[in-house]
Amino acid sequence: MTPVNDDPTVPDEDAEPQPPVGHVRVVYLGPVAPHWEVRSDFGDPALIEEFRRRTNARLVLLPPHDPQYRRNRERVIRDAERENILIEWDLGLPEEETAAPAADAAPATDGLTDTPAQPTGPSVGRGV
Repeated sequence: MTPVNDDPTVPDEDAEPQPPVGHVRVVYLGPVAPHWEVRSDFGDPALIEEFRRRTNARLVLLPPHDPQYRRNRERVIRDAERENILIEWDLGLPEEETAAPAADAAPATDGLTDTPAQPTGPSVGRGV
């Protein structure tokens, strides 16, 4: 006897990816609670409202710098993947600040080795 799988959320490996059923943007409102707002561009209103309710329950009192925020953000992302909802995050930061640091931010070297350049001159060792 073979087991019956009635769980519709388990994806079939051979099935083609389905188009998203909705889109939401999670927007950081600022340091005063409530910190987050979930906005939708398209999708079934009932589905989006249920997703909004779960998202707000996970993020309502968490600013982005809170340690619990990272874990809850991952849970929201997994929830969106299960529901086949496109999710976008707007933390209010310019794109340059969210990107990886540029090469010009690397520490200066002395040109002879890969070690950082050491300061020279009269102030070395004087605690100035």
